[in-house]
This record gives sequence, structure tokens and C-alpha cells, in this order.
Amino acid sequence: MFTGLVEELAILKKIDKSPQGARFILAANKILGDMQLGDSIAVNGVCLTVVERMSGAFAVEAVPETMRRTNLGLLQTGDEVHVERALPIGGRLGGHLVSGHIDGTGTVREVMHEGMARVLTIAAPAHLMKYIVHKGSVCIDGVSLTVMEDRGDAFTLSIIPHTGQMTTLASARPGRVVNIECDVLAKYLEKLLQYQTVDSSSVNRSSQLSLQWLAEHGFA
Repeated sequence: MFTGLVEELAILKKIDKSPQGARFILAANKILGDMQLGDSIAVNGVCLTVVERMSGAFAVEAVPETMRRTNLGLLQTGDEVHVERALPIGGRLGGHLVSGHIDGTGTVREVMHEGMARVLTIAAPAHLMKYIVHKGSVCIDGVSLTVMEDRGDAFTLSIIPHTGQMTTLASARPGRVVNIECDVLAKYLEKLLQYQTVDSSSVNRSSQLSLQWLAEHGFA
């Protein structure tokens, strides 16, 4: 698990693509200190495994499914990417629970300035927008952010100066493709609501779980 707080910007030094997937070599600094082979690292929000360590850099690999579902296939040598080590037990959960399993991609539709903030409008497909909630959490390229507004086919995010300095979101332009991971709690809730009956002592009974019940008890 991750928390959506980017630790540093790594630089993509080399990409090797093949029908089997892709291998990325990333130059980094801070996260290399205690890195071990087999560690999980979020790269632009994608959970990948460290397969090699070298001086000032490390290598990760992505399978074809990952390349199709994320923006990793669009990266070029020299690009900066967000990296974060897995959350240690007992560590601070400064963002929100992030699995590193990308649900899909969205596209920056509009960029505006509002005071010190930079406001991004992200267009996303319907199967992702159903999980986007006003003031809810969403992970964009590995960055934990709060949804400002749900516009039906898009949503807005406010990028504060600190987040802009620590990530590449301050330089985002219309047309940029971003990785989206929706709140895992919303996905689990949807799955639970699909099952309206439970089997207890071989007797089927109607489940008491519903959107009305959740709202009455402060869960929705």
C-alpha cells in the first residue's frame, strides 16, 4: 500500500520495450537509501517491483496489461516521474490508502489559476467517474488529491504550491494523459451492494446493507 505522497521526482534514463512488456531504468536519490530487490515502488502511481539496483538508479518492469491500462507507455527518456516507496507499518498515512493498481487514465481538459492554486479539470470515462465524489479522494499519477467538483464527465482538482513543487502537476497542460486510481473503499462498497442476499445457516435472508442504511449510519 501507498499513501499518495510523492517522495521525489525520478528521471527516466532508459526504456526497453518488447512484446513481453517494458523495463524502465530510473535515476533517483532519496528512495535509494534502503531500497532492496523485490521492493514495491509506485511510479506515477503504478505499483512496480524493483528488479535491479545500480549506482544512482534502479530498474522496474511492467507487463503488457500495465502498459495498456496506464500512461507508462507514453513515457520518454528524460521524463520526470513521481516515485513513492510502500507505506511501512506504523508510518504516517498523510494522503489516503492507495494500492498502486491503476483503474484507468484520464486527460487534462483545462488548466486555470485560482489565487495561489492551479486548478486542473480532468476528463475521465464513465466507469471511473462513478467513483468520483465531491470532496472525496482520488490518486492522479500517484498523487493523493481531493476532488473539488464533479462535473459528470470530468472533475476538478486544486494543486497547491507545495504539491506543484514536489510533482509534475504544476506543469500539466491540456491533453496530458494521467493515471487514475479511484478510492478503493468506494470500489469495495460497490461490490458489497451488488450482493443483496447472504446465506446464513443455509437460509437466504435479505441483506440490510443499502445506500439508505449507509447514509443513516454516516457511511455515505
